[in-house]
Amino acid sequence: MERAIKPVIKNLLTRFPAVGLLGPRQVGKTTLALSIASELKDSSIYLDLELPSDRAKLSDPELYLGQHEESLFILDEIHRIPRIFKTLRSLIDRRRRKGNRVGQFLLLGSASIDLLQQSAETLA
Repeated sequence: MERAIKPVIKNLLTRFPAVGLLGPRQVGKTTLALSIASELKDSSIYLDLELPSDRAKLSDPELYLGQHEESLFILDEIHRIPRIFKTLRSLIDRRRRKGNRVGQFLLLGSASIDLLQQSAETLA
């Protein structure tokens, strides 16, 4: 079954470098994001930030994310690493200067209002 929000998110990824998909746990955010990724980019990288192994990949987020500039990153449970928002902003700015302006990050989370406010201020 196609979700009504799917074309909206796909459209946003063609217009913005980072798109957030937030909501309660277990409602299908990850399934939706992976479905979108399979349709939009040749290369996408999914990281579940609840897994220590995936969090470890982001111990140096600038290095890891910078090695895969052409990929769409899906960062699930983004609220697990709130410090990453400043790095994302820097990477978005760097990629923008190189001409890559859209579809870089799909951020998933079941976050608090405080985190949403922090991420919006950091990525603005």
